[in-house]
Amino acid sequence: MSTVLRLPAASLAKAAPTPRAAPAGPRLALLGTGTVGKAFVARCERLRGQGVTVPAFAWLSNSRALVAGDEDPCGAVERARAAPAREGAWPPWVENESLRCGDVVVDATASESVAGWHSEWLARGIHVVTANKLGNGGELARAQAIAAARGERGARYGDAATVGAGLPLLRSIRELVAGGDRILAVEGILSGSLAWLFDRYDDSRPFSDLVREARASGYTEPDPRLDLSGEDVRRKLLILARAAGLPLEAHAVRGDSLLPPALAAASVGAADALLPSLDAPLRERFRLAHRQGARLRFVARFDEAGAELGLRALPVAHPLCAGGGTDNLVAITSCRYRDQPLVIRGPGAGAEVTAAALLDDVLQVARAAA
Repeated sequence: MSTVLRLPAASLAKAAPTPRAAPAGPRLALLGTGTVGKAFVARCERLRGQGVTVPAFAWLSNSRALVAGDEDPCGAVERARAAPAREGAWPPWVENESLRCGDVVVDATASESVAGWHSEWLARGIHVVTANKLGNGGELARAQAIAAARGERGARYGDAATVGAGLPLLRSIRELVAGGDRILAVEGILSGSLAWLFDRYDDSRPFSDLVREARASGYTEPDPRLDLSGEDVRRKLLILARAAGLPLEAHAVRGDSLLPPALAAASVGAADALLPSLDAPLRERFRLAHRQGARLRFVARFDEAGAELGLRALPVAHPLCAGGGTDNLVAITSCRYRDQPLVIRGPGAGAEVTAAALLDDVLQVARAAA
């Protein structure tokens, strides 16, 4: 069960900012000012400049600072990013009690502690829009708490950005299930970063060089080991399976990590220097696949018998070799699509497409509240 941190009421009251006149409609509170959070704010401002009605920012926050964002959201992002490290037990957003029923928390983090608050916010009638996979893709008890909390106050949970960066994967599965269909299997390329890496890797450059390039381009998580370990794919597979009605536990997904033991165990600061330890094992797997006329792809699958993920050598003509770049390519087999699976393909990584998926969910909440 997820744990929610609670502070004494006196502490919360002391930390609350001076109230302003309440604007009509929902307000936004952004958690996370990294690549995705910054792209989200920039996209909000571009749409406002085009005349689109976008909810105002109440505040923006990271682990170091909480900044009012109602007048200059882009400037607020930069001030939060430039803030010094914070002392104290709690991140600044924990001490803020300004959110009200109907507001929208946008979670652009990959934080376990933030994901632990999703059900709490929903139970208070605060909508949650998230790119954080640790809500529905973490422990099963947390995902079940989120599902239960959504019904308590009618708050919405927008999670399209958690899988496929907004591709209609989750929506398609949920609509099929709601229409009485039964999902028999889902198989595909769920990681845009791993898709990009294995699409580009041809043994002409060390694999570790490509990993660094993917990180610099915003395709991987800030710590690329989350992608290389398969953990990011595991979370996405759990989200899809649970949407299909399979209450999978996180430990039930079988799979092998790409990480050598020393790289997997290294601290964040030491990990980059150990990335070259990837090169020899992946060169060997690439050359073996090349001799067989195959391509390496990181594939995830679940069906009624279980779930698994890992690096596979697939024939060039295999449907999962059809994608390029950061494309996700997913085949959904159901009672309706038993003979010919429903295939969904499109870009599955990058700050811009993830930010667009977050904003799409925010605008859906705003339209429903109008």
